[in-house]
Amino acid sequence: MRIGVDVGGTHTDAVLMDGQQLLAATKQATSADIAAGVLAAVREVLSQSGVAAARIQLLTLGTTQLTNAVVERRELEPVAALRIGAQSSAVLPIAAKWPAELRTAALGHAAMVDGGHDYSGEPIVALDERALIGQIEAQLAEGVRAFAVTGVFATAVPAAEERAAALIGERASDARISLSHRLGRVGLYQRENANLLNATLLRHAGRVFGAFEAAFRALELRCPLFISQNDGTLMAADFARRFPVLTFSSGPTNSMRGAAWLSGLTEAMVVDVGGTTSDFGMLQDGFPRPSGSAVSVGGVLTNFRMPDVVALGIGGGSLVTADGAAVGPESVGHALTEQGLVFGGHTLTATDVAVAAQRVQLGDPERAADIAQPVVDAAQSTLRARFEATLDQLKTSAADLPLIVVGGGGFLVPDALAGISATHRPQNAGVANAIGAALAQVSGEADRVFRRGVEDRATALAAAQAQARDRAVHAGAAAASVQIVEIDEVPMSYLAEPASVIHVRAVGDVDLVRLVNAGRVHGAD
Repeated sequence: MRIGVDVGGTHTDAVLMDGQQLLAATKQATSADIAAGVLAAVREVLSQSGVAAARIQLLTLGTTQLTNAVVERRELEPVAALRIGAQSSAVLPIAAKWPAELRTAALGHAAMVDGGHDYSGEPIVALDERALIGQIEAQLAEGVRAFAVTGVFATAVPAAEERAAALIGERASDARISLSHRLGRVGLYQRENANLLNATLLRHAGRVFGAFEAAFRALELRCPLFISQNDGTLMAADFARRFPVLTFSSGPTNSMRGAAWLSGLTEAMVVDVGGTTSDFGMLQDGFPRPSGSAVSVGGVLTNFRMPDVVALGIGGGSLVTADGAAVGPESVGHALTEQGLVFGGHTLTATDVAVAAQRVQLGDPERAADIAQPVVDAAQSTLRARFEATLDQLKTSAADLPLIVVGGGGFLVPDALAGISATHRPQNAGVANAIGAALAQVSGEADRVFRRGVEDRATALAAAQAQARDRAVHAGAAAASVQIVEIDEVPMSYLAEPASVIHVRAVGDVDLVRLVNAGRVHGAD
């Protein structure tokens, strides 16, 4: 049995599932104390189902806590950014084009030293250990304990980064170290940015996941805890502590994976309507379609494999103007049940309009009876136009596609929309995000540079596949269940010889037996 939890800005959803059967579900307002809210939601599904905590085999959690920390510039630790490869990259400053306020909060010191390898794996120049040690010791003397080490083409040969980590560890056993090659992807600037964000979040991630684990221990849950990551799969909690940036955008991916399971569709568009925003995405083979370009997080370009999601500032709590001509992006959020007209408040919201239009029964419908019909019609027309325009933005062809509507505010979406072949509203759509978290698998990725004319493509591809499989197993997947689900090959530009980057992603089921036997449960070392 599994429990899946998804913490959103407005609601915290939880489900309890036995295999493919949904036994219990709850949707509660997100509390100021996130851990307490999660604890309450888990208690509720256990109470509904009558299932004892000892019978739960896996708990999966999606959270926006780490994303919010970057966006809001809070709980960030100053980082010593060390780049290996000054001789070939000095023209590109560390953290170039970062927003000033984020740079001030997250970047304590930046330095470059000679060393590293080229794309073929050949050394460029020897690692300047003397300069590196000098930088490390100077930062430790200043009280810095978070380090982000990024080497040129470290994804091909990580030796220089690993040597730097050893030098740091020898001088400070309490140092928090993030190495760029462990985050993957070729591309120095975006990889370094991702590494810096990861390092600045390590201390906060320890507190966040520690609080969750403490809450679950209070329920006597001794099952493994897994965290949702941005590609729609899972990672063990101890892995998430070391790579908190991988939790970015996990909410929309959970919703899309849940939508695929609830509807049985693997190729479709998805809209998840919450209290404040609506997230639109595309399913390909049952997984969210990844973005085809670099993704910005908090104003910083990164190399994460984020889903291609478009957020629209419309949700159940969106404010509606007196004439109905404008809906959102301002919202009452989780205060909808206090401020919305049908709940006894005095604010006209999108939910009130939907009740007046008899699209949903919530609160006291009589309180929506006084909304003038022209206002209702205008607001409905505005919603239709905004939804159609956003869906069209995601499409890559003129063909009509099915649409899966999920989320607590799904009643805002019209039944018929331009460009949509059929609209699906599956049962339990309101908790699709928690279902996606509960049923998610574990993944592993690998990047490998392939030099044409120098090595055999089949050999390079096999090596990348093997590495992706190994990483999936290391992250907690059962070896026998791992499958290769994605292979990309992208040519590299401006090189003397033709070369390309082979990217492979592998996915497998959680190996519960191995994880429990290994002690990877709440409270275990």
